[in-house]
Amino acid sequence: MPTGELSPPTGCNFAEALDAAREGDEQALTALWRELQPALLRYLRAVDPGAAEDIASDTWLEVTRRLDRFTGGEREFRGWLFTIARHRLIDARRRAARHRTAPLAWLPERPGADDPAADVLTGLSTEASVRLVSELPPEQAEAVLLRVMAGLDTERVARIMGKQPGNVRVLSHRGLRSLARRLTVLAAAANVSEAAAL
Repeated sequence: MPTGELSPPTGCNFAEALDAAREGDEQALTALWRELQPALLRYLRAVDPGAAEDIASDTWLEVTRRLDRFTGGEREFRGWLFTIARHRLIDARRRAARHRTAPLAWLPERPGADDPAADVLTGLSTEASVRLVSELPPEQAEAVLLRVMAGLDTERVARIMGKQPGNVRVLSHRGLRSLARRLTVLAAAANVSEAAAL
């Protein structure tokens, strides 16, 4: 998926589903969940694998509590959803730090920019993509996840991360360049392995 565009809804008209969900239609909310949950989980699994499912659940609970007051379309909803998820992630990390039940993992910085690495990421399995992205520095990883995997624009990612749009572009670019180099090394290693097997 190109980084500047949203993916088409899978089996639902997003605007109609969003309007119906605002009115309390549970099937419409389920359609929104089916559309966005995979990207939300990819993001959360990369930044906090152990708590991703719980944070995603907390995020959707917050969405259902506040959906009747939400205004905007698909882009705004996606941004709102990932903003809530990031806040729940920060809250979970603060609780863990206070209770010292788990080590505090810092959020990665991931820049998002048009790059061949972004196309390759979308072609990899979710697990492989998340694994590669999670090897980036934290802020680069987060920017790449939000830009490429969540399909959010630079300005929205900047608001979510509390950074300037230029900083998000730099983080995304650096992260995608690192991923491209890593993918080149992996491809070369795979070619050597295939040649050795012959």
